[in-house]
Amino acid sequence: MRWLKIAVILYAGIGIAVYYLQDYLLFHPEPLTKSSSYQFDQPFKELNIPFDKESNLNIIRFLPAADSSFPVKGAVLYFHGNKKNIRHYAAYARQFTQRGYEVWMPDYPGFGKSTGELTEERMHAYAQQTYKLARASFAADSLVLYGKSMGTGIAARLASETVSRLVILETPYYSIHSLFSRYLPVYPVSRMIKMELPTYRYLPLIKAPVLIMQGTDDGVVPYDNAIRLKPLLKSTDRFIRIEGGSHNDLTNYALYQHTMDSVFQTNQP
Repeated sequence: MRWLKIAVILYAGIGIAVYYLQDYLLFHPEPLTKSSSYQFDQPFKELNIPFDKESNLNIIRFLPAADSSFPVKGAVLYFHGNKKNIRHYAAYARQFTQRGYEVWMPDYPGFGKSTGELTEERMHAYAQQTYKLARASFAADSLVLYGKSMGTGIAARLASETVSRLVILETPYYSIHSLFSRYLPVYPVSRMIKMELPTYRYLPLIKAPVLIMQGTDDGVVPYDNAIRLKPLLKSTDRFIRIEGGSHNDLTNYALYQHTMDSVFQTNQP
């Protein structure tokens, strides 16, 4: 009975800690003041969009080099992961600007200069607003929706509700609940974790071609979690397995670069 009591106390204590600390486990934002200045090694424009009376949506619009010999082909709406802010992900924009695309990268509420309550619905609302702004400058068939890590669920839902040329998901998860269940199999995760981001629910609703990129050695989103999405893809979609790739190094692999070349330098995904 003594050991049973200890086990019950531990079980309850861990469950309570996870419930109240879930936002700290999921998100690692780095807020910035409104007066903070950005410095990037590529051309950019900063957009600050009042979302409501108390909230601001901050977007960085990375531009191809001014001396580029080709016209801008379109825009990549890039939804980043759960760390810091746009500064942390800015280097990834070059993957697309050097291929002739603008990159529109928004920050989530509480990340960088974006403010507001950090909820699943607010994150989706910021994604929708980013899409609407981009549509004022680009046709829908020249927009690529790109999600990285946590941003894959955001990009997938946006793609299920809008029109775009292509959707790319880098290191996607089946759902946030499925990730927590992997580490907390004896807990009722669906009742404990507020953030769901059910990528699996959005994929069948996406009409645009979908490209998934996943490494086999990903320690954040395990390969066996991402591969659960493959049966939900259309016959025209692709799931690219990068042998040995981990969570943040896929851009270093030749297969990733070759795939990006084929996607952005031709009219076919």
